[in-house]
Order: sequence, then structure tokens, then C-alpha cells
Amino acid sequence: MFVLTSTKTDLAYQQCINPSCRATFTVGETYFACPTCGDLIDVVYDWDRLPVPSRLSDFEAAWSDRLNPLNFSGVWRFRALLPFAPPEMVVTIGEGQTLLQTADKVGQYVGLNPGRLLLQYEGMNPSGSFKDNGMTAAFTHACMVGARRVACASTGNTSAALAVYCSATDHGFKAIIFVGSGKIAYGKLAQALDHGALTIQIVGDFDDAMARVRQVADRLGIYLMNSVNPFRLEGQKTIMLRVLEGLGWEVPDWIVVPGGNLGNSSAFGKAFIELKHLGLIDRVPRLAVINASGARTLEHLVGQHGLTWCNGLPDMSVAETYYAGLDAGKIKASTIASAIEINRPVNLKKCLRALDFCGGVVRQVSDQEIMDAKARVGAGGLGCEPASAASVAGAKRLREEGVIAPSERVVCILTGHQLKDPTATVAYHGTDQDNFEKVLGSRGVRRAGFANRPVVVANDLDDIIRTIALYSEDATGD
Repeated sequence: MFVLTSTKTDLAYQQCINPSCRATFTVGETYFACPTCGDLIDVVYDWDRLPVPSRLSDFEAAWSDRLNPLNFSGVWRFRALLPFAPPEMVVTIGEGQTLLQTADKVGQYVGLNPGRLLLQYEGMNPSGSFKDNGMTAAFTHACMVGARRVACASTGNTSAALAVYCSATDHGFKAIIFVGSGKIAYGKLAQALDHGALTIQIVGDFDDAMARVRQVADRLGIYLMNSVNPFRLEGQKTIMLRVLEGLGWEVPDWIVVPGGNLGNSSAFGKAFIELKHLGLIDRVPRLAVINASGARTLEHLVGQHGLTWCNGLPDMSVAETYYAGLDAGKIKASTIASAIEINRPVNLKKCLRALDFCGGVVRQVSDQEIMDAKARVGAGGLGCEPASAASVAGAKRLREEGVIAPSERVVCILTGHQLKDPTATVAYHGTDQDNFEKVLGSRGVRRAGFANRPVVVANDLDDIIRTIALYSEDATGD
């Protein structure tokens, strides 16, 4: 189990997560991998010397000072739990004004009792996804170290958030974005282009783009904004703080989250490790990480090959062998949920830590399950992109298996806005069979009973009135 320790006099510092290394660095240094052993890095705090609220409800006082940009932010109003930056250095655009909503219609679909399913909707962020929670923290650190060029590899949401923060602030940041060929939804690509980012499309997928952007960032001294950046995860911790806030500071039974690069699951685990360490919660929720079947690395490694945290020393040769098999078979990630279309998650080890601490489970769901769940989320009032719906599909799968009980309180994270990927939505609900086959049919998705197809009617008043009458009868059950 991960233990927070302090080996430097700094109140906040960086530390390698490898217990055989534990190299430490100041927050003024910029590393995206441990220079000693190459492992991942945490941002760590000397909590014994830092002022921390005695109870989580103390954070509610920030709501009375909404004209203060730090208190308006749904990330920085919790700054006592990510105290790495001087207040005057914080870069914020009002992120984190998100919603936790009870969703009984969706809960019925999942198989939960009324009032037991809640959806944490991160699509309300400025760029339309959860990424803004991490970007505000990473941009703050970039500002602290004097960076001006920032870069990322992206399936879409990271690039959109990166471009928004560059264009919406006056710090002079220049955005460079790497995307794979045909591997980005138009709704997200439109954001990157509209906000002025230099967009480089390479021949390859996200994993290829990720490898290249790390090489470029290292060679040219560009600040890397992917979730391998430990400061990104500090911001993403606050999603869990807002969930607790929305529940009156009560801990739910389950947190269910899509698994892509595994930044969210890693951040959520770190949040609960710290909250438990500080005595701000007396128990932790269980964590479920949901892969798409076409990008199921975590489910394979954990569920089939038995990879675990192992006190910080997981057998990473298991992952290396798995990756070698992907390369030998020329297997690329493939799913309609493009935001989680990733075969080599950079935060694998941190996610293993989160699973260990939170009694976590991993599952995979098909594109069919994802699109059906997405339709039910939309019918319940909150639209989301396909990757977001993986959390709901995963909760349904766990409920069917009996892992989740119908009486348990479950929070599913909706990571991105409905309009992030309208192509998938229109194909699922629309009447154009050719478009359906091109977008979804080719991925094994069939027409389901949840599709809300447009009704084609002649341009005739009586026909239109008859159609409305028939629809009204169906809707009321008359």
C-alpha cells in the first residue's frame, strides 16, 4: 500500500513512485519521468507542516467568496489539498463548475434502486471535458517554471483543453498537438483548430503520437501536458472532492470511471489515499475502471495476467510481454469510444496503486454496450460522449455480475460532453443506413431498441398531425 512520506524540507516536492528509488525533486524542477530510474513521479506534500482543514465541510466557506477566481474554480477552491503553487501563479479559467446528478432513469437501466446512481458530469468544463481539471494545475506549474511552449498527444479532449488554456489566458503559451491519423473526433479537432493550436497529424495511433511527443518534448525542452505529468493528476483529484461535496461529504460505495490513459483512476486513488491519511474520510469507495473491448490493456493485465500493485513493485515484465504481443500481431486499439482508444496507458502503475488502495476491479465493455448506455444517459437528461458511457455500461455489467448490489450508491463519471463526438450519436439514432454501417456497423454495433430515429413524413399537414398523434399515444401508453 502506498504510504505518503517526506524526505525533504520542502512543503511540496516531487518523488519517484518506485520504492526502490524514491528520488526526490523540488516542484521547481520539470521531469515527466524519474531521471534516476525512469519511473512515474508523484507530487507529494509534508502534511504535518501544512494547514489542512479539520473536516471537508470547511471547504464550503469558499462559496461565499465567488468573486475570488481561486474560490470560483472547482479545482482551486480545494487548494489546501494541492498546495504546490503560490496563489498568484495559479492559471484558471473557471474550470470545475460541474454537476453531480441523481439519475434514476439511468439507474433503472443499470439495475440499481431509486436514488442510488449518480452521474458526475464533467462535460460542463470550459473545454467540455474533465481534462480542464488537470490542465489548470499543469498550466500553473508550467507558469511556475517559466515554460512557454506546451505540447500533448491526444485522442481529442487533451488537445482541446490544451488549446483552450493557451488561447484563453495571457501567459503567452504556444500549443503543439500531436494526433494520430483519423483518430480524433471532429468535435474535438474543431476545438484545437479553432483555438489556434499547431496541430501535427502523424501516421499512427495515439500510442505512436504519445511516443513522439515525449521525444520531441525532451529534445526541444517543451513542457509536456499529458497525464504522465504529475501536476495534471493533482488537478484531477478534485473531481473526487466535488463528488464528495455533492454527496454532503459522504463517501459513495463505488466510483466507476472509463479507463484510457488511466490518469483519472490514478488521480482518484491518490485523492483517497491522501484524504484517508489526513483523517478527512473514514472509509474509501471501491473503484471500477472500465475499458473498451477494443482497448482492453488494463483488463487483460489485471484480470487475465494477475498484474497487481505489489507494494509498489509490480512485475512490469508482464506488461512488457503483453505490449510485445501487440506489436508482433500489429494490434492497434480500436473502439468507437475514441477518448479511451489507447493500448499503452502511461499511468498503468499509478492505476494499479489506486486499484489496490480502493479494492478496485477492472472490466471491459463492447462498443454495443457503450452506445446503448450512451443512449440511456441521453434519454435521462445528460448527454455524453461514447467514452463517458463506458462507466455506465461498466456499472451495468458489474450489477449483472452481482459485484455491485442494487442498494449501493454508485457514482459514474461522465468525462466529456455529448457534442464532443456527434458523429457517433447521429449514426446510432439516424436513418442513414450507409452512415450507420460506416461509423458503427463496421465495429459490430447493431441497431438497438434505444435508438431515437427521426420520423420521415410527407410534406402534408394531415400526415404530420397523424404522426404526432401516434407518437403521443406511444408516449402516454394510451
